[in-house]
Amino acid sequence: MSGHDEVWLGVDLGTQSVRAVAVTATGRIAGAGAEPLTGRREAGRHEQDPEDWWRATAAACGRALRDVPPGAVRAVAVDGTSGTILLTGDDGTPLTPGLMYDDTRATEEARRAGEAGAAVWAELGYRRMQPAWALPKLLWLLDRHDGPARLAHQVDFVNRRLAGHAVPADLSNALKTGAHLIEETWPADVMDALGVPPGTLPDLVRPGTPIGTVCAAAAEATGIPQGTPIIAGMTDGCAAQLGAGRLTVGSWNSVLGTTLVLKGVTEELVHDPYGAVYSHRAPDGEWLPGGASSTGAGVLARDFAGRDLRALDRLAEQHEPARALAYPLVSEGERFPFAAPDARGFLLGSTGDEADDYAAVLQGVAYLERLCFDHLDLLGAPTGGDITLTGGAARSPYWCRLRADVLGRPVILPADPEPALGAAVLAASPGRRVAEVAAEMVAIRGTIDPGPRADRFDDGYLRLVGELERRGWLPAATAAHARARAASDRAAPTQEGTSR
Repeated sequence: MSGHDEVWLGVDLGTQSVRAVAVTATGRIAGAGAEPLTGRREAGRHEQDPEDWWRATAAACGRALRDVPPGAVRAVAVDGTSGTILLTGDDGTPLTPGLMYDDTRATEEARRAGEAGAAVWAELGYRRMQPAWALPKLLWLLDRHDGPARLAHQVDFVNRRLAGHAVPADLSNALKTGAHLIEETWPADVMDALGVPPGTLPDLVRPGTPIGTVCAAAAEATGIPQGTPIIAGMTDGCAAQLGAGRLTVGSWNSVLGTTLVLKGVTEELVHDPYGAVYSHRAPDGEWLPGGASSTGAGVLARDFAGRDLRALDRLAEQHEPARALAYPLVSEGERFPFAAPDARGFLLGSTGDEADDYAAVLQGVAYLERLCFDHLDLLGAPTGGDITLTGGAARSPYWCRLRADVLGRPVILPADPEPALGAAVLAASPGRRVAEVAAEMVAIRGTIDPGPRADRFDDGYLRLVGELERRGWLPAATAAHARARAASDRAAPTQEGTSR
C-alpha cells in the first residue's frame, strides 16, 4: 500500500466464520482475515456462544489489518445473521447463549407476537411473525430468565465490545425484532402488550449512522486503531446486496451460502399476505424486499462432508436434469418463498447414485431460487432487473451456470462477492449515497447467460412445485403463478439473455 491509501473495514458475522476485509475507495482488497465459529444444533435449536463471536472478530480483524498502516483505517462496520439475538446485562455481559437466525423453538411466542402486533405487521408489509424471527425468540428468552436484561442483536454485541459502551441497534437487524421501519421506532403499544419490560430494547438508528469509536481495549484486541469511527451495520443479506452493487430498482442479489437469501430494491413497500417476504429500509430510503430460505449450501457440508465438491460438480453435469428430486433443507422449517414451520427436506426417486443425488441437491436449491422469483412476481415486485450471485456458492462455476439455466436469465458475478465488502461499503457511506459508494467500490468479474436448452429443467421445477403444494407447505396461489409463468415461457420461448 502507498502511504496515502485509505481503507474501510467490513466485518461479516456469518454462521460458520467471521470474515473481515479492508477495502480501498476503488474496491481493492488491502487485507482480509477469517476465523471459524462453532455452534450447537438439534431439533429446531441452534445456539452459539457470543464470546466466540468476539474472539473470532478480534482474530479476523487482526489478520485483515496485518499489512495496513494504522493511519489508513477510516471506519468499521459490522453485519450479522438476521434474527440472531441474546440477552445481556447492563454492562453487555452475555446472560444467555446467542439464539441463531434459524432457531425455531419460539413457536407459541410467534403466535402471541403475531396477534399482538397484527395491525403493525400488516402496515409493514408482512402478515406473519415467524418462530425464527427475533421478537418471538426475545419473548422465549424473557420467559426463561429472571431479573433485568437487555436485548442485543448479534451485531449489537460485537459493536458494544468495539465501542466499550452501549450502542444503538440498526433498523435492519431490528426488523425481525418488531421495529417499525416507517416510523423508525419501536411499537411501544405492541411491546407493552407482550410484556417486554421497559429498558429491554436498545435505541434505533438507520444503517450507515456513526454510533461510536473503537475503544482502547478493543483496539488492543483487534488491531483496529483506537478512535476509529464505528458505523451502524445491517443484516448479512442486506450487506451482501451492498457488496454486490445491485442498488437500482428492480435489481436483485441472491446470496447462496449456508442458506439462501434474496434481496431486491423497490420504490414501494411490498406486502405479502402469505408472510414469507419482508422489506428492510435501505440507507438511501428505498425498500429492500426479500427473504431468507432454509435451503442452501449447508446441505452439502452436511450430506457430502469430506467429498471433493469440484469433482462432484463435474459429475453433476451428466445429470441434467437429475432423476432424483431434492428439497434440500439445512434445518427444519421453511421461511421463504413460503412460511412453513413444519416443512422437512426430502429426496425422492434416489437410485443410490451419489452423482445423481448431488445433482438433485444443486438443482433443488436452484428450483427454490426460481420459486422465490415467481412468488415475488406474484406480489407485484419488479423482478426484471439485474441479478447478482454472491455467497460461498458463487465460487462454483458449475452451480452458477446451473442457476442461470434454471432461472432462464443472465446472472452477474461480482469480483469479491461477500457481505464483508458490503459492510465496508457501509463504513464508507456517511455523508454520501450508499449506491454511489457501491458503484465505486464493487467490481464485476463476469456475466453468465443461460444455455440454449435451459428449459430442460422446467419439468423438474414444476414437479417440485407440485410436491411442495401437495404437502400443504406452498400456497396454492404461488404454485399456480409458478405454473402460469412456466407455461408462458414455453408458449413464447425467451431469447438468450432475456429475463424469465
